[in-house]
Amino acid sequence: MKAGIVGLPNVGKSTLFNALTAAGAESANYPFCTIEPNVGIVKVPDPRLKVIQSYIPTDSVIPAMVEIVDIAGLVRGASKGEGLGNQFLSHIRNVDAIIHMVRCFENENVIHVEGRVDPIEDIEVIDTELALSDLDSVERQLPRLQKRVRGGEREAADQLKALEVAYELLKEGKPARAGDWSDEQRRLLKLSGLLTYKPVLYVCNVNEEDAAAGNALSARVAARAAAEGSQQMVICAQFEAEASELDDEDERRELLMGLGVSELGLDRLARGVYELLGLQTYFTAGKKEIRAWTVHRGATAPQGAGVIHSDFERGFIRANIYALADLEEHKSEVALKAVGKIRSEGKEYVLKDGDICHFLFNV
Repeated sequence: MKAGIVGLPNVGKSTLFNALTAAGAESANYPFCTIEPNVGIVKVPDPRLKVIQSYIPTDSVIPAMVEIVDIAGLVRGASKGEGLGNQFLSHIRNVDAIIHMVRCFENENVIHVEGRVDPIEDIEVIDTELALSDLDSVERQLPRLQKRVRGGEREAADQLKALEVAYELLKEGKPARAGDWSDEQRRLLKLSGLLTYKPVLYVCNVNEEDAAAGNALSARVAARAAAEGSQQMVICAQFEAEASELDDEDERRELLMGLGVSELGLDRLARGVYELLGLQTYFTAGKKEIRAWTVHRGATAPQGAGVIHSDFERGFIRANIYALADLEEHKSEVALKAVGKIRSEGKEYVLKDGDICHFLFNV
């Protein structure tokens, strides 16, 4: 599962990507600095890992990860090929969620591709290009689906109905994600690869002095996000890039205090992306390692076991599960067993965020 950072050129996408991944992606003050997408793996901060380690000592603690893709800046006309638009749109099609970075700062030394600073207009430029691309995609898919329906394919009929509704939404200027979709329709729409169906997190890039509370520009984006049911956060990409280079925890904390913020925006962003992708965490814990494993919300115990190894899912017998709160209260797994706090769950059990699991299997 991966999320792509999109936006107009020169809004700070590569600066943020560098801070997130320390991958050294090129960042410069001119359009189309990034042509091929940069890809990085980002740790998802989770304080529960340290809590588990305090009761189950181990030398190896492995957090959950998400994949972040830095996609080149889109411009007006991208859906018609402007600014290598078709190539960049294809990169967006390959991610599962969108981090839409919006410029919410004034700086005459940083060029704006449209010669003004207006985050709502910037959002509408990107949204329009994604919608136009989707309209073209749907118009090409509909005849093929209609042909399959005439051939008697049931799933094609269901997908056709969903795409027809999405088409009407797009013609009304609304993103496909605005529809009231059933779970089955959501599955089918994912197969269609619609850009405007992907979930969105708006990231407002502000100056340092606005990092704690945002500003009037980011407030407009927050209102826009709330109206469409999307998420929004404020971050200063330049500050995050500088802070991420500090190894000393005390220096980093001092910097944060100077801005009036309690934690790095990068940590909030990583967790936000994790939630945006519909993911949750379960843990395995032992002397060898403590690890956070990533599953979709709603995953069953066998599906969770399959994340570790396909044999675990294929030969799943049961899962022994306990809660972190119980570990904190009773201090050890031995004590948990003694008081009956370790549950035995079968194939129908739906994993909860934060479950600590031991899987039993036989292949």
